[in-house]
Amino acid sequence: MPEDILSKIKDKYAELGENPKPYLEGLLYSKPITYWDYVDVDALLSLQKPRTNFKDEFVFIVYHQITELVLKLMIHEVEQIVNSDETTEKLLKEKLKRLIRYTDMLITSFDVMKEGMSHKDYNKFRLTLTPASGFQSAQFRFLEIYCTPILNLIHKEKHSELSEQPDANEYLEHVYWRLAGYNPKTKSRSTTLKLFEDKYLGIFAEYIDKAKGNTVYDKFNQIEDASQELIHLMKAFDNAYNVKWPMVHYNTAKYFLSKKGEVKAATGGSEWEKYLHPKFQKRTFFPKLWVEDSILDFDKKE
Repeated sequence: MPEDILSKIKDKYAELGENPKPYLEGLLYSKPITYWDYVDVDALLSLQKPRTNFKDEFVFIVYHQITELVLKLMIHEVEQIVNSDETTEKLLKEKLKRLIRYTDMLITSFDVMKEGMSHKDYNKFRLTLTPASGFQSAQFRFLEIYCTPILNLIHKEKHSELSEQPDANEYLEHVYWRLAGYNPKTKSRSTTLKLFEDKYLGIFAEYIDKAKGNTVYDKFNQIEDASQELIHLMKAFDNAYNVKWPMVHYNTAKYFLSKKGEVKAATGGSEWEKYLHPKFQKRTFFPKLWVEDSILDFDKKE
C-alpha cells in the first residue's frame, strides 16, 4: 500500500480519536462485498405477496413498489433543499432537474400497468385489495408537504374555514386529499381515510412543522433575481408532478374502471375521476409562478 494512502487512513482515524490499527487489521478478515449483499437483492425480491392467483397481480405489486422507491429518491433530493442552511440557485437547479427526471419516470411508467396487465384479471383481483388505495401513499404526502407551504394544499374556498393562526392539525383537517374520503355532511370518514389518518396524521403534522418556512417554494422565494432558467425548471416540475402525472394516472384508471358507460368505484371508494383530474384539483406547488398563465397550459408553450 502506498505510504500516502496509509498515512491518510491513519490521519482519518486519528481525527476520530480512534486507534487505526484494529481497523486496518479488520481488513484482513472481512469478506469482499457483493452486489447482492450491498443492494440487499434477496430481501427486495421477497417483498411481493399476491393475495390471489392472478399472474398480473405480481406486476401490480412490483409497479407500486417501484413507484414508492422513486418517491423515496425524490424525497431524498427535496430534503437536501429543505435542510439547506443557505439555498443557492445552483442547488435548486440541480435538485429540480433530478426531480423532473424522477417525475418523468413516474409518468412514463404507467404503461407498465395500462399495457402490461390483463383488464379482466385486474378488475377481479383489485376487489381483494379493498379498502387499500394508492391514495394511502404517505411518501406522496411527505413530498407535497416539503414542496410547498401547507396552505397551498388546501383549496382556496376552504381558506375561510381556517382560524387566524391554524396549527398543523387544523391544516390537515382541510387538506385537499381528505376530500377523497371525508363526507362533510355526515362528518364521517371512509375506512380508507380513517386507517390512513390513524397511522400517519401525527407524522404529517411533524413534517408540516419541520417544513415551515423551508419548503422548496420558500427557498425559491429567498433567491434574489431568480433566472429564467430556474423559473422554467420550477414550473416544469410543478406541471409534471401536478398535471402530467395525475393525468396519466387518470387515463389508466379510466382504461380499467370506465368501460361502455359503466364507471367502477375505486378500491378506496373515492370519486376517482374528480380526485385525479387536474382540472378539478387545480393544485400547484408554486402559485405565484402561474399568475400570467395556467399550469394546465404549460405543455402547450413547450
